[in-house]
Amino acid sequence: MGPDRFIETYSVLMSIKGLVHGFITRHPDIDVKTDRETALERLEEHHVEQLSLLGIDRNHLATGEQVHGNTVVAVDPREAPESTRFPETDGLATATTGQYLGIFVADCGAVFLADPVKRACAVVHSGKKGTELGIAPEAIRVMQEKYGSRAEDIVVQLAPCIRPPVYEIDFAAQIVADSMAAGVPASQVHDCGVCTSSDLDRYYSYRIEMGQTGRLFAVIGWKE
Repeated sequence: MGPDRFIETYSVLMSIKGLVHGFITRHPDIDVKTDRETALERLEEHHVEQLSLLGIDRNHLATGEQVHGNTVVAVDPREAPESTRFPETDGLATATTGQYLGIFVADCGAVFLADPVKRACAVVHSGKKGTELGIAPEAIRVMQEKYGSRAEDIVVQLAPCIRPPVYEIDFAAQIVADSMAAGVPASQVHDCGVCTSSDLDRYYSYRIEMGQTGRLFAVIGWKE
């Protein structure tokens, strides 16, 4: 567990010096039985509070529009200092210290990627469609192209997401397989194995809650 009850962290990522990450979970007292944008507005204060516990300034956080595609954007505030929300983007990568990346999920997979050698990282939104389009391998490719990462140095961590038997497709297993096919060693690909439908006190589930629910928030970056 992370620094407070609303943040999950993962040991393999915690072991990487200078890397900050967190998976912000459900707040039981916030009404999110509504549409996505309204739910995110209601959750904003909660998310900002948890980000501050991780030492993350919201002004140094980039997010994507998230359209269930496979576009991964390399974020460099020196090139686009005003860009904090990237259109038609489901993945973000950076090697800039102090730049943080975030994606929202509610059953889809949040996939963290980190290269401790080149000090690069990424996070992607990979549900059924994103997995079919290979967004995790695309993030690995972007890290290789932009930052000189080697697949054998990258660590991959999959956060809670929906899984069989509640969901008919095991896209988590596909993400793991695709990451290894892209060259990441099996010993460096980690899946927490948790289904978001299994604990609605802790997670939001789009399927179980019929589309009217909140969003979990995955963040990653290198601290200054």
